Amino acid sequence: MAAQTVASTGNPTVDLGPAAALSCRECGHRVPLGPVFACAECFGPLEIAYDFSGYDAEELRARIEAGPANIWRYAPLLPVPADVADKPNLNPGWTKLVKADNLAAELGVTGGLYVKDDSGNPTHSFKDRVVAQALEAARAFGFSTLSCSSTGNLAGAVGAAAARSGLRSCVFIPHDLEQGKVVMAAVYGGELVGIEGNYDDVNRFCSELIGDPAGDGWGFVNVNLRPYYAEGSKTLAYEICEQLGWRLPDQIVVPIASGSQLTKIDKGLRELVELGLVEDRPYKIFGAQAEGCSPVSTAFKAGHDVVRPQKPDTIAKSLAIGNPADGPYVLDIARRTGGSVEDVTDEEIVDAIKLLARTEGIFAETAGGVTVGVTRKLLKEGVLDPAKSTVVLNTGDGLKTLDAVAGTGLTATIRPTLDSFREAGLA
Repeated sequence: MAAQTVASTGNPTVDLGPAAALSCRECGHRVPLGPVFACAECFGPLEIAYDFSGYDAEELRARIEAGPANIWRYAPLLPVPADVADKPNLNPGWTKLVKADNLAAELGVTGGLYVKDDSGNPTHSFKDRVVAQALEAARAFGFSTLSCSSTGNLAGAVGAAAARSGLRSCVFIPHDLEQGKVVMAAVYGGELVGIEGNYDDVNRFCSELIGDPAGDGWGFVNVNLRPYYAEGSKTLAYEICEQLGWRLPDQIVVPIASGSQLTKIDKGLRELVELGLVEDRPYKIFGAQAEGCSPVSTAFKAGHDVVRPQKPDTIAKSLAIGNPADGPYVLDIARRTGGSVEDVTDEEIVDAIKLLARTEGIFAETAGGVTVGVTRKLLKEGVLDPAKSTVVLNTGDGLKTLDAVAGTGLTATIRPTLDSFREAGLA
């Protein structure tokens, strides 16, 4: 297979823009670009190393601002070919940064509160960003099937991206996901397979399939294509800063599943500083988890560097990863930036979903309830500074997790008369 050839030779003809190599986050060992995700020297995770030499900050900023209204405006900073915008892709990104004044008033925030609402992506979650990146790597390495292990949103994003690009898709999910996410993943016509077990069981199975001949030609976006896939989360950082007028937010609250999103947002912020696109000043990153799956929060509060796995038990199934691969790096970032990692109960998640909907007209899925709930909790505890600019991430659409707010319904049932209307106290 072409993909195997690239993996074994590190074919230097692969065009992934400024991406120069894969570099181990633990020992720094570099290998040529290819569909690999673990360092052969120390088994640490690999990530993209770039060559950004020759960039002029003002020219780069102008080029970005003149680009398309999607993530490909940042193509010069991503592992994609220069002509990426001309290829069949879902073209996600450039979602709204909502100035949440009503929510700010409710929570007592005076320094500016914003919600980065990624429910506006093609399949209504931030996963479209990371899959768009992985799709370009899959093309470059000659894969014929796009796959993933998923807690729901990623399954839909992979199915849609594969349909748009003409690739086959076969994705794997826990058998008991929310029905809305099952339907959304299945509707794109690819193969959708339920695995008996939780997400960690699904992910383990996919890792075994990669090493089997049955997996030849398969690009698992969050496994053997993970270094490329993960870079899509940087675009959240890029957009937030550009939408704030090319400045860093003081505080940002990010949901934690595997932890990759948070680590790449930090990477994106640091790249903007290094490239001279934003002024270098302190920022704090806060991680948000559900109490029923809070291995990173538990480790942070205990002062540990090791994240002990947990068995998930929460309505926030999109965050229900009990053994988060990037958990230790999340701890490092939270401590380095002066942030923290906190968790909220399922009841607090539901209340936060309703709070955001009531104040800003944004119907968040359970992960958004986690970030809003944690934001409120951190403000009450004096950990978040209400006088600082704060960005809260909503990563998906509430229509995918309707079960979480199933008790919400009619205010009243009346006869079609004005007297009945008045009797119900609605006048």
